[in-house]
Amino acid sequence: MPGWTADRLPKMTGSTVVITGGGGGLGLVTAGELAQAGAHVVLAVRDVGRARQAVAGLRGDFEIRQLDVADLESVRAFAQSYTGDIDVLINNAGVSYTPAARTAQGLELQTATNYFGPFALTNLLLPRITDRVVMVASQLHRNGKLRLDDLDWRTRKYKPMAAYDASKLAVVLFSLELQRRLTAAGSPVRSVVAHPGVVRTGLLANSWVKVIYELPVLVQDVAQGALPLLYAATQDVPGNAYVGPDGFLNFTGYPAIGKPSRAARNPQTAAKLWQATAALTGIGAADAVTPQS
Repeated sequence: MPGWTADRLPKMTGSTVVITGGGGGLGLVTAGELAQAGAHVVLAVRDVGRARQAVAGLRGDFEIRQLDVADLESVRAFAQSYTGDIDVLINNAGVSYTPAARTAQGLELQTATNYFGPFALTNLLLPRITDRVVMVASQLHRNGKLRLDDLDWRTRKYKPMAAYDASKLAVVLFSLELQRRLTAAGSPVRSVVAHPGVVRTGLLANSWVKVIYELPVLVQDVAQGALPLLYAATQDVPGNAYVGPDGFLNFTGYPAIGKPSRAARNPQTAAKLWQATAALTGIGAADAVTPQS
């Protein structure tokens, strides 16, 4: 039986989707498909000019806003300036294996981009979200090891690969705790995780993953890799669903609901991670979420 593809997207006229990092790669393909289905797509990007050029030839209703997800002041400014409702927030922006660096707030750059920023943005926008939050993860979360007493890589020697894997584990645990809080608050909003499998993009081009780029059975193009994000954003999946390719090792294939690592399903770790992240960012410290009523 053929797998799910973008031509099965529902009509999204009247819906608003905010997607971070939508100026290229998976984010741009995802944004383009959602806009073509009728959604008003807000691209929250660092480089506004590049994003304008990227969508210039695409059909659909796009709005482009500046956001550096690694910079908490930029995150706050975006959240304060955005006044409309949001049906779907897709936390897509990410970096990989970056050299040791710190943000304007002194946070480790890779973790800030992949996890701290999305955590803050989601918490600040949650009162405006009506349907769901989609967190973009990676199968490499399975290699991740968290140090709750050193999420920010201050007492350990920074290792780019370990930081990336840990940031993606944090993303999956964040979804788990967010969904728990949404359910406890009686909210219909759901948190969903999507991972694209192994995709031929620039994100991991400088990592060990590039050695499998020449093996078509283990890598897929960007359009195929965007399918799990589109599925997670539009289909009737349960809260905290983990959506990814259904093929060999979940590297390639069509969207299906799978299961993250055991470490990513630990509710105690997820709750402790939330509190540790709230302490670092100064955002999300409340015990309960406050979604749109």
